[in-house]
Amino acid sequence: MSEKGNIARAAGILGSATVLSRIMGMVRDMVVSRLFGAGLATDAFFAAFQIPNMLRRFFAEGALTSAFVPTFSSVLTQRGERGARELSDTCFTLLTIVMSAVALAGIICSPWIVALMFPGFRDVPGKFELTVLLNRLMFPYIFFISLVALCMGILNTLRHFFTPAISTVFLNISMIVSALFLRGFFDAPVTALAAGVLIGGCLQLVLQLPVLWQKGFLPRPCFAFSDPEVRKIALLMLPATFGVGVYYLNIAVSAVLASLLPQGSVSYLYYAQRLFEFPQGIFTVSVAQAVLPSMSRQAAEGDVSGMKESLSFGLRLTVFVTVPAMVGLMVCSTPVISLIFMGGQFDFHQVLGASRALFAYSLGLTFVALTRVIAPAFYALNDTKTPVLTAFIAFLINVCCSLVLMKPLLHGGLALATTISACANMVLLFWLLRRKAGPIGGRALARSALVSLAASAPMAMVVYQGCLLVDWALPGEKLIKSLVLGTSIAAGVAVYGYCSRLLGSAECGEVFGMIRARLQRRT
Repeated sequence: MSEKGNIARAAGILGSATVLSRIMGMVRDMVVSRLFGAGLATDAFFAAFQIPNMLRRFFAEGALTSAFVPTFSSVLTQRGERGARELSDTCFTLLTIVMSAVALAGIICSPWIVALMFPGFRDVPGKFELTVLLNRLMFPYIFFISLVALCMGILNTLRHFFTPAISTVFLNISMIVSALFLRGFFDAPVTALAAGVLIGGCLQLVLQLPVLWQKGFLPRPCFAFSDPEVRKIALLMLPATFGVGVYYLNIAVSAVLASLLPQGSVSYLYYAQRLFEFPQGIFTVSVAQAVLPSMSRQAAEGDVSGMKESLSFGLRLTVFVTVPAMVGLMVCSTPVISLIFMGGQFDFHQVLGASRALFAYSLGLTFVALTRVIAPAFYALNDTKTPVLTAFIAFLINVCCSLVLMKPLLHGGLALATTISACANMVLLFWLLRRKAGPIGGRALARSALVSLAASAPMAMVVYQGCLLVDWALPGEKLIKSLVLGTSIAAGVAVYGYCSRLLGSAECGEVFGMIRARLQRRT
């Protein structure tokens, strides 16, 4: 199979597995919104969860994956399975020790961490104390999820993508079950969610072990910390922490500043972010995870031309999917939040608060997606300085824009600042990668973007007209609203696909070709 075929197939597997995970995530958030609404308790939980979750995105899914996969791929290519197995065992042992210390330090230092990150919580009686309690309960989650990320790097390099992608389903199920059945056992019912996070993290790790055993990479204690490849991974991780994780650092900054805004602002940003991440999780992350092993292997073999071709294909696939998703989220920001979250403690006023944030986040969907695919190309080339430089510039832009926009636009301004920062980061990364590696298909990417935008315009009109058929401010009628929104989106997708083919989209042909080939294999 060609490298394009491998990337597309891996992205398809990851996307399929992630669809189920994201659906369960939406169910989880629906349960949370109905049981707890958007107020003191949810602000405390989302803020407390933000801290270990931010570390997960920085160190686990960000820096660790970006540093480990290229090195592991190189060792597997040059030294074979035995050398790769020794490296994975050493990394697993070292990571277990380090993350145990990090989790313990986080538990001990929670009061100072919360006070630093969410200063506005001290002004509301009980809010600061509840946030500290929840953060202490959830901080060990970073231990489990970091080991899961290492397992994911190993399995993805070995061309197994399904298990790591599906594992988050168990986190969502754990949180749902805990919220429904354990909240009565705690003085603060929202504490049940924190217990669900901890249990879910443990389940995610346990799920990886049988597959690792089957592949011959079940972790064993190994203390060869002086291995040059281990030091290489550690050195790559330091800048990669900031380079890959800047977008999530910007999200954390938004949460910090939101703690200074009216109550509910932290929750509005969280609910909007969850919906914003839905198309990212289904496809963008899937493409990024699928293309990184291919680029790393090609770079290790000295095939820079092949690496650039893989990158270009991944970028064009990303644009083909995220541009209509961006437009669709903007058009459907209020309907989708009304359908999913409104009810119980979550009223239409809160729907409007969350939809403003979702609209602003949606503007940056394609920029964030392209960054997730471009940044790993630098790490495949063992360049860690460039992503750090662009990330630092983007971070400064986000802080400045947030401070300017938060007063007139409140939490919507914070979301818009994140979008502006993501755009700046993507443009800088693309420009600098082109200077470093030569042409990377910029014209083809621009053409793909223009075609996708043109095809998205009639799609947006169809979806908008469909959404006008119901009043999203009225509670209830979930079945009718689901049918209207689902039919509108399905019609929009059909229009987008038809217009894309009419306009000669190469990516549309690739996607339809894969679907036809898969259907033919099944018949």
